[in-house]
Order: sequence, then C-alpha cells, then structure tokens
Amino acid sequence: MATEGGGKEMNEIKTQFTTREGLYKLLPHSEYSRPNRVPFNSQGSNPVRVSFVNLNDQSGNGDRLCFNVGRELYFYIYKGVRKAADLSKPIDKRIYKGTQPTCHDFNHLTATAESVSLLVGFSAGQVQLIDPIKKETSKLFNEENSCQHLWKVDWNEERQNEGSKTSEEALVTVQRLIDKSRVTCVKWVPGSESLFLVAHSSGSMYLYNVEHTCGTTAPHYQLLKQGESFAVHTCKSKSTRNPLLKWTVGEGALNEFAFSPDGKFLACVSQDGFLRVFNFDSVELHGTMKSYFGGLLCVCWSPDGKYIVTGGEDDLVTVWSFVDCRVIARGHGHKSWVSVVAFDPYTTSVEEGDPMEFSGSDEDFQDLLHFGRDRANSTQSRLSKRNSTDSRPVSVTYRFGSVGQDTQLCLWDLTEDILFPHQPLSRARTHTNVMNATSPPAGSNGNSVTTPGNSVPPPLPRSNSLPHSAVSNAGSKSSVMDGAIASGVSKFATLSLHDRKERHHEKDHKRNHSMGHISSKSSDKLNLVTKTKTDPAKTLGTPLCPRMEDVPLLEPLICKKIAHERLTVLIFLEDCIVTACQEGFICTWGRPGKVGSLSSPSQASSPGGTVV
Repeated sequence: MATEGGGKEMNEIKTQFTTREGLYKLLPHSEYSRPNRVPFNSQGSNPVRVSFVNLNDQSGNGDRLCFNVGRELYFYIYKGVRKAADLSKPIDKRIYKGTQPTCHDFNHLTATAESVSLLVGFSAGQVQLIDPIKKETSKLFNEENSCQHLWKVDWNEERQNEGSKTSEEALVTVQRLIDKSRVTCVKWVPGSESLFLVAHSSGSMYLYNVEHTCGTTAPHYQLLKQGESFAVHTCKSKSTRNPLLKWTVGEGALNEFAFSPDGKFLACVSQDGFLRVFNFDSVELHGTMKSYFGGLLCVCWSPDGKYIVTGGEDDLVTVWSFVDCRVIARGHGHKSWVSVVAFDPYTTSVEEGDPMEFSGSDEDFQDLLHFGRDRANSTQSRLSKRNSTDSRPVSVTYRFGSVGQDTQLCLWDLTEDILFPHQPLSRARTHTNVMNATSPPAGSNGNSVTTPGNSVPPPLPRSNSLPHSAVSNAGSKSSVMDGAIASGVSKFATLSLHDRKERHHEKDHKRNHSMGHISSKSSDKLNLVTKTKTDPAKTLGTPLCPRMEDVPLLEPLICKKIAHERLTVLIFLEDCIVTACQEGFICTWGRPGKVGSLSSPSQASSPGGTVV
C-alpha cells in the first residue's frame, strides 16, 4: 500500500501534500472554528457539517459559510485563500437547547446579499428554515403545539469570549408528528425555490414545500408506488399539507442522499448497506448496489452524472456505473469507516487523441462534454473546442476524494484503464498510478455501451508521478470498432466495464459474509411493502456485490493524516479544498498556484509562507 509505512511519520499531521497538479498547502489563517478556538469535545455529538453559498454581491466576496459544532450553529463570511478568517464577527450564531443541528443546506437559487434561505435538520427530528442574514426564523417543520426555548445569540465584539443572549425564540420540539428520529440529510430539490427533501434515521424521507403547513395532527398516508424494499406514500388530506411525499427506503437508517447533476435522479445510501438510485420524478428504482460489508455512509455523483461513488463501514470507496448499474471499481486506502466522498470538478485532465474514423453527433457528444458545468471553465472550453472540430475524441480523468474516521484524506483518480479496459488485468493490483492498458482485449463479449455519439476514448493521463508512455494509444483501433458496434445509448450513457478479473496478493476481506438484508421498514407501520431478504452467500459474487478479485482495486494518489479527530467534511472549491474534523476546525487547503496570487499582501503573516 502506498499509504503504509509505520513509525512516527505516519502519526504526524500533514500540512501539505503534492499531486501532479502541484503543492496543496494548509492555510492556518483561513481556519474557521468557534470564536474561542478551543477544540470541541466531540463525544456524543453529531458530526460537524459545512455548507457554502455565494450571494453574488458586488464586493466580490460573496461566499458565506455555515457550520455546526455541538449545540451551536455559525454563519460567517468565508474569505477562503484571500484573507485571514475573522472569528470575532460571525454574521449569526445560534445555540440550541434540547436538540442539536445535524445537517444544513442553502438555497442557491434564492440567495441574495440581503437574504438567504438555510434549512437546518436536528437530532430530535425537527427541520428549521432560517435566514441568518436577517437573523430570522421563517418556519418550523415536523412540529406541533408544545414548545421549548431556542436561544439565538448575537456576539458582541467586546464580549466575544462569553457572548450575550439578545433574543429568544420558541422552537417546537416536544411533539413531532411526522418523524421523531434524527435528521440525517436535508437538501433543496435542484431547480426549486420551495421544495426540499429530508432523510431520517428511521429510514424514511419526506418531501416538503416551504409554502405549505405541516398540519396540527399526525399525517395519514396512502400508497402511491412500491417496489423492492421501497414504498412511496402521499399525504392524505382535504387540503395540501406537508409532507407531500413519504419515502420508506430499505432497512435501518437512511444515512445520506444526493441528487444527480441534472436533478432527475436520487441516490440513497442506507445502514443496510445498499445504494439505491431512483428516478425522482417517476418514483422508480433505477438500480441498486450492495456494500462489501456493513452500512453505506456517504454518496456522491460525478459532475457528468455517469458514476456514483459511495463510502462506508467496509473502509472502501466503491465506484458504480449509472448506465451499467454495476460496480466498476473499489478503492482501498482508509483504515476505518469512510465518512465523506466528493468529486473534484476543477481537477479534470483532458487528453486529445489521434484522429479517429468514428464520430457521433454534436448534440449527443455535448452531453459528454458538459463536464463540471460552469464550475470548470477552462476545461469546459477545451472540451467544447474538441466538440466543435469533432476530429479527435477527448478523455476525462475523474478526480474524487474521501475522508474518514481514520483522520485521513485520500485523493483518487478514476482513469481510462479502469473505465475502458482493453485487456484482462495482470496479477499486479490495478490502481490509479499504474498503466496496464496496453493491448486490445482477447475475445471481447461486445456488449459495452458507448458514450453518447462517440467511440471509446483514448487512454487518459495517468498519475502525478508517471510519464505518459507510448502505450497510451494502444488498442485505439479496437476501441473504434467497439464503439461503432454499440448502440442504445441514453443521456447518461457511459462505457461499461468488460467482464474481467483482477488478481492481487492481499488476502480477501474477512468480513464479506456480514451482509444486510433487503427489507422494508415503514415507520408508520403500514407494512405495505413486501419484505424480501437477500441471502448474503447469494449476493456476494453477483453484480450487486462483486467479489474483491472481480473488480479493479484502486489505490489513492495520496493518503494523508490531516487531523486529530475523525474527518466529517470534504468540499472541493475552485481555489481550495475544505475539510473539517469533529473538533470543530474547518480547514482550507490552497490549490497549487492559488495561494500566492490571491493572498492579501497586507497580512502580517501570509498563509503562503506559514506552511511547514
């Protein structure tokens, strides 16, 4: 393993790391935390979470940051790599009694310099809609008439260490009529100014509309649709009320969900170890995947919607193809549970291949090229340029990251030798910095699905340390034939992984027989879903849960210990990477070339010169 080495060096907290793009540096002066900077005692507390929003104000400093630590919720101006953080001046701070914030999400569509809508989920099941700029609480969801106090604290600059309670609000918490379990994830529905989705540890999700009330009595549901291990109910009432829909998914807690980039699909991961992907509008199950062991804790989509990455209690990251509905790779680098996975839309390697005979339509090809949307403009322009000429294919290396309870940050590259294999794997383990696509496959089964309007792309750039060798063009002729034969592509089409096996010298995972069961568990006890159980012995070795030797095993580009406590946040921004640990410290890592040009020269100790 590239991350193993033992000794004192492995226990040191890293303040910088190098990839092929260059040097990433921790910026100590851009660290956000509680104003007193005292590490938070995290025992028994919910994970620290971070949300960002850009208000698009004229000052050019429109980024805002929200994070929760224990019973506290903070709202700051985020200065990123440009200036040092000023912790003495939070825009808003709230302290909650009897419940803790667990997750939050900004509405990016409605955010302005004067107002922003922030949803906050709580450990006791409530959902609150607040405006931290106006310092207002707009609405409460999942509540009834009994109440207890919520303290909202405005900080006085001269009394920043103790604070002064200046206002008092009532937060309804005692009678939660919709769901009494902890809120695990809350997100605005993409493209909507009023709809949002809330997941609970009960295994249920609820769709709300901020313009509707929740009602004064417990909701009554009627079945809308059901399938294998899921059911969707509508709220039965004379007038429209919240929740609009109730989803019951799998067994155990629903740990996280994520919308696809176009907002049409919803990926959910549960404590039963299953990834389930739904068509959100039609409420239909698109595909499933089972973890190698234990529950799945986190999920994310690639910027183009072609791949989903999950992480969980098997200490692995798993890459799942949306079109093929199958696992195409696993990544091993963490030594404990993986808590967050995220794609980096700004680190996209584009390689132009030799002219090829086969090409597709501009309309279909544009779907492939629309990678990262507006967030990676330089790469997007190159992709668009290749689309306009349509003389050479382009290939994209996907970069994603993960953080875990082992306090380590891992970065991964999903490269061409994994996405578009050309030959059976050798006995050496395949990972993101090994080149092994050197020849066409022998006896291809011919069932691969091509990317819209394009043949199989040429190999992608490899890792940060290895050169691009002459083998990068090998097998391109065969790739053309495979692409010409394949048909039936959709908007989210991608290349399937040829059936192949990978051999490696490590022992098989010892926990591969501890599989969960697929079953339904409705918290309203309607029991309308037929319970089905999957035999672990029958699940292992199938496309639902391939054996370790049946799929490529990725190794991380880098794997660094960057905190003392478990990591709970990983967010990729244009000029930095943001991480956070359970002690309540939100760290900014400047990207290569971004620190020196954007740091304020007036700072007495510039972040660019303080990293050891």
